[in-house]
Amino acid sequence: MIKKLKDIRLYGAIFSIASALFIIVFSTPFFTEARLQPFLYNAGIDSLGALICAALFFGCMTQKGEGIRAFRILILLVSACFVVNEVISYTVLVPDSRTLCFVFCLLSKLIDLAMIFLFYLYVRETLGFEGKLARVAKTLIPILLIVQTLVMLSNIIAPVTFTVTAEGMYEGTSIALIEEVSLTVTSVLTAIMIFMSHNPFSQKAAALTFIILPLIEFILIGGSFGEASQYGIVLMSLIIMYCVIFNAKSRKLASTETELNMATEIQTGMLPSIFPAFPEREEFDIYASMDPAKEVGGDFYDFFMIDDDHLAMVIADVSGKGVPAALFMMSSKILINDHALMGGSPAEILARVNKQVCANNEAHMFVTVWLGILEISTGKLTTASAGHEYPIINTTGEYVLLKDKHGLAVGAFEMSKYKNTELQLKKGDSIFVYTDGVAEATDANNELFGTDRTVEALNATPEGASQKEILAGVRAAVDAFVKEAPQFDDLTMVGLKYNGPHDDAATQAQA
Repeated sequence: MIKKLKDIRLYGAIFSIASALFIIVFSTPFFTEARLQPFLYNAGIDSLGALICAALFFGCMTQKGEGIRAFRILILLVSACFVVNEVISYTVLVPDSRTLCFVFCLLSKLIDLAMIFLFYLYVRETLGFEGKLARVAKTLIPILLIVQTLVMLSNIIAPVTFTVTAEGMYEGTSIALIEEVSLTVTSVLTAIMIFMSHNPFSQKAAALTFIILPLIEFILIGGSFGEASQYGIVLMSLIIMYCVIFNAKSRKLASTETELNMATEIQTGMLPSIFPAFPEREEFDIYASMDPAKEVGGDFYDFFMIDDDHLAMVIADVSGKGVPAALFMMSSKILINDHALMGGSPAEILARVNKQVCANNEAHMFVTVWLGILEISTGKLTTASAGHEYPIINTTGEYVLLKDKHGLAVGAFEMSKYKNTELQLKKGDSIFVYTDGVAEATDANNELFGTDRTVEALNATPEGASQKEILAGVRAAVDAFVKEAPQFDDLTMVGLKYNGPHDDAATQAQA
């Protein structure tokens, strides 16, 4: 099944091609029937315009960034305008075409309203509008659109602003100018906000062509209803905006993506990624994985030897996403590593790290942390949690949720206190820790994967599976649950199995 975004691109491409083919076929009588030849000018512009619309739509199919969705719809609306205009030109001289002509005239006017509103949305997203006027426009313009639409639709009941005569000719009423209220107000407000925006002059000028060029055409030609040149001018404006604004935005986006890719490489390089991590140590098996929701994420994990008999393992989740979270993640990881090597229990380490983070935390970010220290010779695992997810342990032959003692997230409050939780692991016992991206993985129906399903996935793994296979099994269960729904949060997991002290581990390895 095609994803939603791809559906929009696919159906848009089909519509733009179908519009162009329809106009080309439909315009044939304009060349062969003498009574329709006065409309050849319109037919030529409609045909060429529809073809350009199709080409422009394909040109922006791979574009990314703010405003691209509104821009694509604008192109499709212009394609629709050319189709509607072609049908109107044809029905004017066709007997008994009054109803059909009325329908397409009304449709044309509604499309005009939609176009100016989409244009407002497009420039608001791409150029960015701020201040009191922007807030007023955000409320006023949609209201005007709704009111104007109702006025247009009222023509179905009575000729409020226009009518079509029995001969199939368009006629405006004495109050036809009220059709221009929404178009005028939206255009004026948008133009003012474009001038006030903090963007290069070239981008402002490109956006204003959507308002200025049709206005010039109206003054010079008179703006007769049904003239294809009106929509040709609008299409010309879209091409200018595409060349100036989207090209500039694309270059900026490409530069940003390059920087994000570099940040991803730096972040990945800071995490242990070579497995087996400690091939000379048979007393335990440890494995970890991280899949960021964005190019760079706020999750991290770590494990390292404090001394020959103590293994530290960490998993954490920074508030937020993107580059700021990644920077905070890197500094937090370094602090935890440094303080763990200085000695102390997990609770003491977290308390020291928390004070240092709070002392220089102007961004007011925080990080949930689970820290465990395994005494390898005895199997004693001491843990402390700074607001992190509950670990899942297997000490009885099956995985169960362990509700350990929690403190506040690191960075939330300088005087936070943390408590230790002690576990006595025996040979074959294991522990699984994770970030909320696992339990909060969401399917298309907004249902969470949850901790219960996480425990079920762990218990579904075959006996004797390695930690790598166990983590892969959980990830497979998450993927099967969410299916094609997008990943909204980083998904990070760490698994540890205790094989017993050196002698027991060596015996198990030989067996």
